[in-house]
Amino acid sequence: MRPLTLLAVAALGVLSPAAQAELILVDGQVALRQAEVPTPSRGMTMRGVEERFGAPESRAAAVGQPPITRWDYPAFSVFFESDRVLHTVVRGS
Repeated sequence: MRPLTLLAVAALGVLSPAAQAELILVDGQVALRQAEVPTPSRGMTMRGVEERFGAPESRAAAVGQPPITRWDYPAFSVFFESDRVLHTVVRGS
């Protein structure tokens, strides 16, 4: 995974650990907007995510220690640490 991607995921976690938001550009400034997309909650298991949201479009292999895995859905990406949701990133429209 690219360092910039990890930085973006970490920034979302620091800025909004419980709420789901998306980064948007408004008049040249980065802002947060509440996401209207249902997404997995932090701490959900991989099995729980797949049961609730279905199979992902793609799955990236785990990297690093602890293992970080990414699943991509049409509207969002889910980052897992081992088998638990660490962060969910909503894709921009």
